[in-house]
Amino acid sequence: MNAPSLATYSINGNTKYGAVAEGGLIDLSSRFGKDYPTLREVIAAGALTRLADEAAKRAPDDPLDGITWHPPIPAPEKIICIGVNYPDRNAEYKDGSDAPKFPSMFMRTPRSFVGHNSPLVRPRASTQLDYEGELTIVIGKPGRHIRQADALGHIAALTLCNEGTIRDWVRHAKFNVTQGKNFDATGSLGPWIVPYTREAQIADIRLTTRVNGEMRQDDRTSRLIFGIPYLLNYISTFTTLMPGDVIVTGTPTGAGARFDPPRYLKPGDIVEIEAEGIGLLRNPVADEAP
Repeated sequence: MNAPSLATYSINGNTKYGAVAEGGLIDLSSRFGKDYPTLREVIAAGALTRLADEAAKRAPDDPLDGITWHPPIPAPEKIICIGVNYPDRNAEYKDGSDAPKFPSMFMRTPRSFVGHNSPLVRPRASTQLDYEGELTIVIGKPGRHIRQADALGHIAALTLCNEGTIRDWVRHAKFNVTQGKNFDATGSLGPWIVPYTREAQIADIRLTTRVNGEMRQDDRTSRLIFGIPYLLNYISTFTTLMPGDVIVTGTPTGAGARFDPPRYLKPGDIVEIEAEGIGLLRNPVADEAP
């Protein structure tokens, strides 16, 4: 039997974490919060399986329709995002360049993400809010100079990301995309984390993005240019990966900027990111409040 998914959520003004069950969430923070204040500490202690086993014995405490979902890992030390990591994405740039020899990457702040069902915010500074559906890895075991052969043993869990981007702001400077990738509440993570137990969970799963029900992105993780073991090896060459770190692995072709004319998100749109065995991350779109 698969271990239950674990989520961070709030209800009646209280932020909690718990296990997702049919009809609700099993509040684990009230039972284990003294030892593990958040899911980040649960992961660092290697306690995901223990808590999942405990949850299997209990009935839901909180109804699904009464909660607000949050990104599953609060305040990760690092959120590292990989760019141009599916074969057709390099061709989308139409610059005649060969496939990259090394992965492109950038970092995002936790504040740039919201949880499942919360609005993605189109900022006052731009109307070019775009979507990017991505498989996302949560690190469980710390490591530096991680060998590819050992890399999968450092994964604790999987989740999904809508790596929302403000397209004109990624072109403000010559050598970086940081500005356009870090507007508040332009991306989402979730809806929960799925404990990682075997390579089949990531090796060749279908990843799709829909906008208002229309399929925009559709690919498989087996086609990643830089596979997950390589990414963990490469990243850990320059930084120590820590429990709770989030690695966003890249988006397939089909983002709104690549249409002619571009099809950016607008208020009222609904974006859905879905992956086999992980779940569905859904967000409406709203304008930034004046």
